[in-house]
Amino acid sequence: MGTIMFTFLLCFASQMLVYYLMPSTVAALSLSSESDKLALLALKEKLTNGVPESLPSWNESLHFCEWQGVTCGRRHMRVSSLQLANQTWGGTLGPSLGNLTFLKLLMLRNLALHGEIPPQIGRLKRLQNLILGGNKLEGEIPTELSNCTNLEAIELQHNHLTGRVPSWFGSMQLTWLDLASNNLVATIPPSLGNISSLAYLSLSQNHLAGNIPHALGKLSALETLALDLNNLSGQIPDSLYNLSSIQSFVLVENKLFGSLPSNLNLAFPKLEEFLVGGNQISGAFPSSISNITNLKRFDIARNAFSGPIPLTLGQLNKLDSIDIGDNNFGSGGARDLDFLSSLTNCTKLSLLSFYKNRFGGQFPDLIGNFSNLLILDISFNQIYGAIPEKIGKLISLTSLDIGFNHLEGTIPSSIGMLKNIGRLVLQSNKLSGNIPLSIGNLTILSQLFLAANQLQGSIPVTLRYCTKLETVILGINNLSGNIPNETFGYLRGLVLLVLSNNSFTGEIPSEFGNLDQLSQLFIHSNKLSGEIPNQLGGCSSLTKLILRENFFHGNIPSFLGSSIRSLDALDLSRNNFSGTIPFELENLTLLNFLDLSFNNLYGEVPTRGVFSNASQFSLSGNNNLCGGIPQLKLHACFRPPSRKHKRSLKKKLIIIIIISVIGGILIFFITFLAVHSLTRKRKRLPSSPISLQNESLRVTYGDLHEATNGFSSSNLVGVGSFGSVYKGSLLNFERLVAVKVLNLETRGAAKSFVAECNALGKMKHRNLVKILTCCSSVDYKGEDFKAIVFEFMPEGSLENVLHNN
Repeated sequence: MGTIMFTFLLCFASQMLVYYLMPSTVAALSLSSESDKLALLALKEKLTNGVPESLPSWNESLHFCEWQGVTCGRRHMRVSSLQLANQTWGGTLGPSLGNLTFLKLLMLRNLALHGEIPPQIGRLKRLQNLILGGNKLEGEIPTELSNCTNLEAIELQHNHLTGRVPSWFGSMQLTWLDLASNNLVATIPPSLGNISSLAYLSLSQNHLAGNIPHALGKLSALETLALDLNNLSGQIPDSLYNLSSIQSFVLVENKLFGSLPSNLNLAFPKLEEFLVGGNQISGAFPSSISNITNLKRFDIARNAFSGPIPLTLGQLNKLDSIDIGDNNFGSGGARDLDFLSSLTNCTKLSLLSFYKNRFGGQFPDLIGNFSNLLILDISFNQIYGAIPEKIGKLISLTSLDIGFNHLEGTIPSSIGMLKNIGRLVLQSNKLSGNIPLSIGNLTILSQLFLAANQLQGSIPVTLRYCTKLETVILGINNLSGNIPNETFGYLRGLVLLVLSNNSFTGEIPSEFGNLDQLSQLFIHSNKLSGEIPNQLGGCSSLTKLILRENFFHGNIPSFLGSSIRSLDALDLSRNNFSGTIPFELENLTLLNFLDLSFNNLYGEVPTRGVFSNASQFSLSGNNNLCGGIPQLKLHACFRPPSRKHKRSLKKKLIIIIIISVIGGILIFFITFLAVHSLTRKRKRLPSSPISLQNESLRVTYGDLHEATNGFSSSNLVGVGSFGSVYKGSLLNFERLVAVKVLNLETRGAAKSFVAECNALGKMKHRNLVKILTCCSSVDYKGEDFKAIVFEFMPEGSLENVLHNN
């Protein structure tokens, strides 16, 4: 009875205690929840840069536990998980993050966050998973993170973090540590070897140096080790071959050396990825990998391995890719490629690469059995024979590179069956014959390399159907005929076109003007002719235009300097261009290479832009140029004399005004007398127009200035020792004239003017050019001006006629 009474009293007391304590407990929980809400709102302001449209569900109409990305615990209604991803907010991590003390999972991935990780993150004692990858976070990893002793996974990859890999990670019980793609420096701390629970470790793509610590061999649970793309050196520690749980072993692109063990199959029985390319490892091919049945990816490229390839690789029935390129495998012998027969059993193989080795032998027909291949690269070897017709069976291929071998024969028409191919490289072989019409079936082809072969015939018009082409390289062949106008106009995405060192004839197709994405055009060393078409000005993205060693003629078009402002290299040398150098070329601010040598250019050389640096341009072989910078050592061009000081100018102006007034009075009286005389004679003589062939032609400086378009360089006919000759058209004179303007700064020019006027004025002969008049006056600047006006001879000089130049 007493026991029952005691139990009753105990229950009653407990109920009363709950009754009295419940309000205060509820109030405490309410206050705690409110702090989480305020922390979230403050965090939102920082994460989103205060953009109101971001996170629209984070408002008063919903309980904060129902907000996007927020999860609360059932017991305390506190935030236990915050997951937001794949936005472009570009904000920062605010310090209010540290108030979410019940947080276990924090995932803020791919939000373009910048700034540093706040030290307040160390308050999150319950945090188990920290995922901040794919942002732009800066600074060092905060030491306060070491207070988060419950952490199991840290993902900070793809940020801009700096400093060292913290050694205090070694005191945590992590299973996952990913710091890849940052700017971490110094060495890998050996203390990482103390994280016995670690299954995933990635320090890829940082700036880590030094040796790989032997202590990492203690990570018995490790399944993935990724230390690639660093500056690690030394040998691979033997202790790493004790990691029997390893599935992915990635040390690509470091400075490691030494050799691989002969028993890789025993060291890594669960291995799926073995990637150590881009180091300095040597020795024989590790034949034991044939017994690692789970192996999917194998990369030992860009090392110093040598010897033969085993014939047992066909046992790897899960193998997806094998890259052994850029080593010293093979001997140039006929049996070097025998290992391919075994590999045909690897039916899942999608990448086969053994470029840049010493493999010899004939290109085997069995290549057509690799039906699932996406990438085949056997370039830079000593493989010979013809390209097998069965190459057309590789219908899944996206990239085929068999260049730089000794292949012969024609390109098989079956190449047109590779309809998924985007990159086709056959260059630097001994292929002959025509480019097959079936190439037009490759409608998604973006890169075509056929250079340095012995191909003949013309460019197939079916190439127009390869509308995705960005790169076409057909140089150094025996191709001929016109460049088809109806073909390249359809390739609107073309960026690089190389047709050099062939025998193409005809003109540059006008449809090249449609190629507004074209960056580089190389059509030099052909037999092309005609003028540069104006349509080429539509290639506004051109950076390199190389037309040397052809038969182009005409003027250098001014649009090269006005419409194609991105040019950095222009080569028009060894053609038949004539006329003057367009001053518009001075506007090409990016131009650092210009070659106009060995043409028929004349006139003034510009001095600005690329023409201001003699090391950046060449004008050799143009003998009638003048001016330019002093380093060219060309003779000076004729220019109106430089302006004298103001006092001299004023004196001359006063003299001109006085002479003009007196002249006006004399002209008035002369005119009056002439009219009076003509009136008296009109009764006796019939009227007739004045013949300029028999009467002296009177001209002023203004008449000659207007006749020659201001003595424009476009009217310049030639330059001599005493002056320059311009072509012109005088008002009320039906024929063209040639105006020789004397350079009075040249010694003896004034005497030459007087002598030439006296001599030619008295001499008349059918084989001598006829002088029409002389002009001795002043120009618009008040400077002395002297010129002789001749009949213009359109057929050039007597020397040109006699010698057919």
